[in-house]
Amino acid sequence: MRVAFVGKGGSGKTTLSALFARQLARSGAPVLAIDGDINQHLAEALAPGTEPVTAPPLADRLSELKDFLRGTNPRIASREAMIKTTPPGRGSRLLRLLGDDEVHARHVVRAGDVPLMATGEFAESDLGVACYHSKLGAVELYLNHLVDTTGEYVVVDMTAGADAFASGLFTRFDLTFLVAEPTRKGVSVYRQYRDHAREFGIRIAVIGNKVTGEEDLLFLKQEVGDDLLTHLVHSPAVRAAEQGRSEGELEPHNAHALRLLREAVDSCPRDWPTLHRHAVEFHLRNARAWADRATGLDLAAQVDPGYVPGPPALT
Repeated sequence: MRVAFVGKGGSGKTTLSALFARQLARSGAPVLAIDGDINQHLAEALAPGTEPVTAPPLADRLSELKDFLRGTNPRIASREAMIKTTPPGRGSRLLRLLGDDEVHARHVVRAGDVPLMATGEFAESDLGVACYHSKLGAVELYLNHLVDTTGEYVVVDMTAGADAFASGLFTRFDLTFLVAEPTRKGVSVYRQYRDHAREFGIRIAVIGNKVTGEEDLLFLKQEVGDDLLTHLVHSPAVRAAEQGRSEGELEPHNAHALRLLREAVDSCPRDWPTLHRHAVEFHLRNARAWADRATGLDLAAQVDPGYVPGPPALT
């Protein structure tokens, strides 16, 4: 199952991404965390109080990633013809979560208990000539070619704010958790995300964060309504970890909130045809908007009619 954490900058989405991924890993579930934020802090949040690890960025070896994923797909003539939205087809290489392949071998490191991938930082050479979504294209390609199953989890810490809608990446998830503080600014991102998500049938659930009392909770309920799944309160354990001290046990209320998150994810059935339909739709949008012109090709021809990725496609 694929889960995204989004929200306003400073809302606590990276912290909650890490807490959720750590909970999954400690339960014995197969889990992969992906740092898809322009500010790459997920490794530190996953293993607080230790020297942060650095995952070899997916975006730094995008060409090799394309070569591997296109495999023998006759609809993709070269790495140059493959863009961030190119969907898989017959002959493409599909990935199993944390499988024995060169993509996972090259890019996954362990951050505490959790395997981690990273998009990569926005480098000085990118200033003025690129946007961060060009790097996130590597994550989009990875997810487009990933065949994950029930009981497996991919947890992605996304870019802040409604900027996540600058690509089709937001359609790659079974459930999106929007982290909202009990403030007007905190719920403003929720409204933007809700309106965009509804257009594509994307499931969202709101997690209230930094809730200090009944007034905060009432505010969130009034502003968010039934989309409010649960909330977390101030956590001395998390603050201690962020300061490099022993974090201790998470408070009972916050631990219960994390269990509710997992229950919500597990209740979302995977719909492979819809997942692939969204991938194709955004590929065709990109082809018309810029990619046909940039490559000199008709990239609509990369869509393999009747093909749907998923477990049967692995056989």
